[in-house]
Amino acid sequence: MSRRRKIIRWFVEARLTLSLGFPIMAGMVGHMLLGLTDTMMVGRVGVLPLAGAALVNTVTHVPMIFGIGLLSAVQVLTSQAFGARKPAETAETVRHGFLVALAAGIFTGVLMTLAGPYLQFLGQPGDVVQVCQNYLLYFSWSIVPLLIAHAGKQFCESLNDPWPPMFILLGSVLLNIFLNWVFIFGHLGAPAMGLDGAGLATLIARVVMMIGTIGYLVTSQREKQWRPKAWFLKLSIQRFRDQLRLGAPVALQHLIEVGAFSVGGLMMGWIGAEAMAAHQVALTCASTTFMLALGIGMGVSIRVGHAWGANLKSRLPRIVTGGLAMGLSAMALFAVAFMFGGRTIASWFLQDEAVILLAAKLLVIAAFFQLADGTQVIVISALRGMSDVRVPVVVVAIAYWAISVPLAYFLAFTMEMGAVGNWIGLASGLGAAAIGLSARFYYRVR
Repeated sequence: MSRRRKIIRWFVEARLTLSLGFPIMAGMVGHMLLGLTDTMMVGRVGVLPLAGAALVNTVTHVPMIFGIGLLSAVQVLTSQAFGARKPAETAETVRHGFLVALAAGIFTGVLMTLAGPYLQFLGQPGDVVQVCQNYLLYFSWSIVPLLIAHAGKQFCESLNDPWPPMFILLGSVLLNIFLNWVFIFGHLGAPAMGLDGAGLATLIARVVMMIGTIGYLVTSQREKQWRPKAWFLKLSIQRFRDQLRLGAPVALQHLIEVGAFSVGGLMMGWIGAEAMAAHQVALTCASTTFMLALGIGMGVSIRVGHAWGANLKSRLPRIVTGGLAMGLSAMALFAVAFMFGGRTIASWFLQDEAVILLAAKLLVIAAFFQLADGTQVIVISALRGMSDVRVPVVVVAIAYWAISVPLAYFLAFTMEMGAVGNWIGLASGLGAAAIGLSARFYYRVR
């Protein structure tokens, strides 16, 4: 094959990945905008409510991401079955996946409801714990409709139909912004609920998102061939096992990674409310840009699953390398924005000058780990599309819990570098994960 034809084939793969990954990416950014709008609007109420929102986001993020990890099996199994042209398999995957989502969401809601009074034992300021109790309840139970909607969204995306779920998700973001305005600040006759209003707005927006996603899935002609002909048939224990066999290691990987950042967030609470608020601002910004790389990674995962199911494994290096080129280009632009515009970005969220300056310092650190963050999520998504989910868990565990968390604690407290040292330690884990996961992928496809 000529060099010119090889280059053309690489560009074709990149274009196909982008056409699938762009709406997924936009949808994931929209998902993060739910948290972003809460952060910006709650920040106008004061530092204490913002610190309360940060604490709730920290403690609920772990079980929520664990549930999302379990549901990754819906994407992997659906994309592989779609590539192999097996509609009966896609139908049973989504039918069982919805029940996994419901169970994981209810478990999270009950767990967080019971945990609310005990957050003080995590070493957090008492006034922060007190102010966030109602917000915790609203936010925790909003995870039930979020996970159900996520399962339906992954099903549609794996069938090369990502646009309608994206528009539904973005619509829920706009609804959330409007309801924040109503309930946080007290408009249209509603009382000014502050932080509690942000939680209520998120719950309502996610319920609407769930209804919209399910409504599209069960009525769309594009999904007709692939969705269940009947929803309430006998369930299969073996299918639940198959989903958990793939989903549980991914959930564990998410738990390891998010757990490390949650511990980092708790350490911010040990430093003080201002550090916690600055951490929330910087983490919200970094998480939002991460959604672009994650969207491309999910597109890569689906296309790898299609190729894997169709036994076209020679396409895998082209799919992944093209995804990396696009993802890292975007992350490099965000790195420049964080590096030189950190203070301006932080001022969008709050008005406290000390917190703005600290958040700007954290965004400089975030600039350095943008490329590592993009690399690790795209490569691990590719491995997931190949059903390679066990070894990546080991790589991630070493990166975050043998390197990142100990280094963060050492720099923050032993070296007395505070919030900046904490974030340098957390960033080191992303770099280690990027190196280890890249080595694993190229070992599999060499």
